[in-house]
Amino acid sequence: MLTGGAGFLGSFVTEKLKARGCKDIFIPTEDKYDLTKAEAIERAFKDSRPDVVIHLAAKVGGIGANRENPGSFFYDNLMMGVQLMEQARQHGVEKFVALGTICAYPKFAPIPFKEEDLWNGYPEETNAPYGLAKKMLLVQSQAYRQPAVC
Repeated sequence: MLTGGAGFLGSFVTEKLKARGCKDIFIPTEDKYDLTKAEAIERAFKDSRPDVVIHLAAKVGGIGANRENPGSFFYDNLMMGVQLMEQARQHGVEKFVALGTICAYPKFAPIPFKEEDLWNGYPEETNAPYGLAKKMLLVQSQAYRQPAVC
C-alpha cells in the first residue's frame, strides 16, 4: 500500500517501485478512501491486504494555509498516520514506512539538519501543528517497537 502514491512525491515512488519489479501496488486515492476516517482505512486494508505500507499521504499547504487552518493540518495528518500505523499493526504488516517532514525540526535547528537535533526545540510556529503531527508518528513507531511489559 502506497498512500499518497498519486501525488507529487508518490508518483515518483510508484515509478521506482515498478522499475524494481513491484507489480501489485495499491494506491488508496482520496476520492475512494478518506484516510482521516478509521472506516476508510479499515476498508483499504481489507481491499489490499498489504505486506508493506509506505505512508506518503499528507494534508499540506503553504505558510498561509497553515496559519489559517492549524487545527485541520494537525488533526488530518495525525489521524491519517496514527490510524494507518495502528491498522498495519493489527493486520500484521511486515513493514511500515512513514515520511517525516523538515517542519518537525526546531525553529532554530543548526543547518545542516541532523537527526539528533529533532527534539531540541519547538518547530517554527506557522507549521508546528503539521510538523508535530508527523513527529508523533516517530513516537508511535518507537512505542510499537518496545516489548510489552505484561
